Amino acid sequence: MCARFMERFFGPVPHIVESPPPPSISHGAGSVMPEYKVKPYFIVASVEMGNTTTKCILTGTNLETGRSYVINKTVKMSRDVRPPKPGEVVFGATLDGTELTRESVTELVRDTLIECHKEVNLSIQDDLDFVVRSTGVVAAMDSPDQVGDFVIALANGCLEAGVPPRKMTPPMGKGNLPRRLQPFSYADKVVFVGAVAGVLPPVGATGVEMVANEMEGELAMAGIKEGAKWTSVDFRNPCVSVDFGTTLDGRITGDVSPEDENPFAKTIGNFCGLAGAIPDAIVRGTGLVEEKRGTALDLFSDRSTLGSLALRLKRGKVDEYVKQIHEHIDIRIVPPERTRFGRVPVRADVASASGIAMIGCDLGENGSDTGILKEIGGEIYREHGLPMLTDVVDRVCAEMALRLVDVAVEQKMVPPNTSIGFTGRAAISGQKPAYILQGLIDRHLFADDPNDHLVFVDDGLARGAALMGRCMNSLGHPKCPVGGVRGGPCILARRIKIGK
Repeated sequence: MCARFMERFFGPVPHIVESPPPPSISHGAGSVMPEYKVKPYFIVASVEMGNTTTKCILTGTNLETGRSYVINKTVKMSRDVRPPKPGEVVFGATLDGTELTRESVTELVRDTLIECHKEVNLSIQDDLDFVVRSTGVVAAMDSPDQVGDFVIALANGCLEAGVPPRKMTPPMGKGNLPRRLQPFSYADKVVFVGAVAGVLPPVGATGVEMVANEMEGELAMAGIKEGAKWTSVDFRNPCVSVDFGTTLDGRITGDVSPEDENPFAKTIGNFCGLAGAIPDAIVRGTGLVEEKRGTALDLFSDRSTLGSLALRLKRGKVDEYVKQIHEHIDIRIVPPERTRFGRVPVRADVASASGIAMIGCDLGENGSDTGILKEIGGEIYREHGLPMLTDVVDRVCAEMALRLVDVAVEQKMVPPNTSIGFTGRAAISGQKPAYILQGLIDRHLFADDPNDHLVFVDDGLARGAALMGRCMNSLGHPKCPVGGVRGGPCILARRIKIGK
């Protein structure tokens, strides 16, 4: 009733999943204990260093129900990483130019990981089951394979925090799992072949990755699939998953016939380029944030909000600014000759030769029009104030998301049974979800309710890390499947048959 009441004033209410805390169990006399201390939980640490934030997010999956919860979250600004010391080699930088060394990244990751566990009285050696590392800091790198150097620095940080190496790699068999996890593992019946959430990763003809932040795209897709379990949306293949962090990543998966012997979907599209860096450029012209290192996160909430009726009076002027800004935003299939798009290293030639659609988002060419957006942002704030700037940013980001979907549609990669999901601050905050939903409704992509095909999920990478850890350890839940196709059954039986 509440949702319908709100729809009378604000239109359809999008499905927005925010990280729920784990439930607690009462032991009487006022004694309450977190469920993950009592029941069989699979606890995963997602260690993420991005261009804007560095996070350690602890997620726990109740293996009896298949539900995942965020146990704790420690977030630091990546720009606050300590500067290089004499003798250290700078191997990369964030989008705002913050220099990074292997040692500085290692220390930041170590401290963040330890702090996150201490806050909830968990032991890294005893309570933690698995660690997944990822990074979006790719702009200053020369090629996708250089991300490996960064991942090594992340791994060193985990090791210095006390994470055993065995908790960062898949087990060799069911017997190598802790005894409390073995009853929930299917490792004796299926083999992990690299498919996460029922999707095979894209591999070019040469075996190289096509985009530098490939792993982030994989985690985002898996995280959206997991998050959608908290809604009525069946977010299984085929799907379009988009991560709107500072940089853009994500995947498009294909459909799978029930008669197909291989139950895994193939990755048929990738997203790359700039995302949250674009609203960051807009707000840096206001004087309200640092001119070089300020972000939209410094100015706006990262939570979703309902629309503002007052701003409708100025909608015409808002639309003018949105159109003006989008004249500088380049969204299209990345040409084969490009080695960077939106400052992100890509192998567009490999993607083209492999039949993978690489959809990119840029600002000018490799961010060349950043200064222009700063000027426009400053003008909006000076002449119209912060409320209009907020609405312009939300509508610019929503239009970016819709243009990405439009390109996928043009490539005939969005069949009627597709589900579309977003994660990342530049897609799930403010009024962006409502604007994106309305845009999909206006496009008439789906014969039934478009809202049943769309979901917004926070902490997508952390949720994806939890799901990746479960896949590597074969900790599936047939009654709560993430693999398979929309409306279809769990694919466990088909996987067992293949194994035999």
